[in-house]
Amino acid sequence: MKIQVRDAPPRSIWALQQAGVHPLLAQLYAARGVHSASELDDGLARLLAPNTLMGTAQAAKLLADAIASDKKICVVADYDCDGATACAVALRGLRMLGASHVSYLVPDRIVDGYGLTATISERVKATGADLLVTVDNGIASFEGVARAKALGLAVLVTDHHLPALSDGSILLPEADVIVNPNQPGCEFESKCIAGVGVMFYVLLALRAELRERGVFTPQNQPKLDSLLPLVALGTVADVVKLDANNRRLVAQGLKRIRAGQLPPGIASLFVASGRKAPIASTFDFGFALGPRINAAGRLSDMTLGIECLLTDDSVRAEALAQTLDSINRERREIETGMREQAQLAADQMIDMDDQPPPAIAIFDPDFHEGVVGIVASRIKDKLHRPTFVFAASKAPGKEHELKGSGRSIPGFHLRDALDLVAKRQPGVLLRFGGHAMAAGCTISEENFELFESTLQQVANEWLDSATLTRRLETDGPLAPEYRRIDVVDTLHQSVWGQGFAAPTFSEEVEVVSQRLINDKHLLLKLKHQGQPIDGIWFGRTEALPERVTLAFQLDADEYRGERKVRFLVQAAQD
Repeated sequence: MKIQVRDAPPRSIWALQQAGVHPLLAQLYAARGVHSASELDDGLARLLAPNTLMGTAQAAKLLADAIASDKKICVVADYDCDGATACAVALRGLRMLGASHVSYLVPDRIVDGYGLTATISERVKATGADLLVTVDNGIASFEGVARAKALGLAVLVTDHHLPALSDGSILLPEADVIVNPNQPGCEFESKCIAGVGVMFYVLLALRAELRERGVFTPQNQPKLDSLLPLVALGTVADVVKLDANNRRLVAQGLKRIRAGQLPPGIASLFVASGRKAPIASTFDFGFALGPRINAAGRLSDMTLGIECLLTDDSVRAEALAQTLDSINRERREIETGMREQAQLAADQMIDMDDQPPPAIAIFDPDFHEGVVGIVASRIKDKLHRPTFVFAASKAPGKEHELKGSGRSIPGFHLRDALDLVAKRQPGVLLRFGGHAMAAGCTISEENFELFESTLQQVANEWLDSATLTRRLETDGPLAPEYRRIDVVDTLHQSVWGQGFAAPTFSEEVEVVSQRLINDKHLLLKLKHQGQPIDGIWFGRTEALPERVTLAFQLDADEYRGERKVRFLVQAAQD
């Protein structure tokens, strides 16, 4: 592990401090590319304008016409947290704006696979729907959109994934309207907005269209900001980059949650996960609520997650949240076994120089396809290599297929790598898609070794020793005057996440004592700049030297009502 200190431009720090930003926050924000206090304004008025997101005006007219004609609208969701929150935002928002007949359908991960398929379009038609709306999927669903159109359905695709490529050309489905910041010609600045954010923007445009038609006035129009807790949850859980616009969406959602303005389902998920809504943070979204919703799509039926987010009945919300919590515990048990098995397989790939191959692909017949993405992420984190984990498909008639989920490292665009594999070995990839850091694919079991060797060949060409060296960016030494509970709380209230990393400090400390707790966590007594401080390193079992450079985050440890500052250790300099 190589620990690097971020550059924090002094002029930016000074400008932020002059605007009244806390000195420590000024340093942290400057190191993350913030140059002026205006960039930190999280007011709704600072959100990017909906009319700059290509397709929203046409989508608004399509939806407004459907509402005026009392047509039936069916939302086709995805089975992850982004898809579930996007579905809940769509149904809640459309109903607020006057739609009388709105339903939803979510694919089954195992039986249906990802996206809008022809079969799902047929199921939508069977519900009596007139308009099919996708959320968090559809941009590459050519057959599904074509089938829907052939059945007489109007189709609105709302998505944020990258469109399909063929010989360098971008392909789009023949939908009536597409809203996706990554489609050609779209000038919307936030290319990394989540699927739930795209749907929220469509609703903003629809409300404006209904005002133009005289359905609402600025005084009596529905307040769509009540949907922002759902938008914030889906945005963080989908691990999209928290650019300025996404940070504003998340900040606005957190403010409402902390103020008690949240749907019963989110409130019940806070209780089920042992978190406190009045002090909600992005960490709660990413590591407590999001995984519980995702668990439904991984092991059971995402309808459970969507219903939890849709209900206004607190008793029902509590029961659904408890069910999701139980499913998540089952997911963790399955994941633990798979991770240990996958790690053993990965360890066997390490060469005489103690180096793993440039890319890793692992398959075991006993793996559960709902958990392969999590396991791939764990192996990637441990070995710092692009990693795919495969499981045998359980879909009827598809038992010969393997479904894989991949996670990558900075400098290796996973979706582009899959595209190159497909070109070099035509027919090996039956289906694929995704982003730079996460992607999925389906292959025949007989082609697993060919896929593995081709992926490693691409990785060999694209990755150099610098890219393959694990690096951790930090904010450098922590001034001792900031080792306080109120500073911890101040940091806790800010929006951190993908692309806007949580504050991590680094410097040499003295290890006074250390011991293992529960045989898997290292409990530490440290001296930081000559003063004692407690520390803990979760998942670390190896002892540390007496003096060592550590990367750590500030945390508040609460015991018997007393809160004390401690260091959450993230890494040690090799």
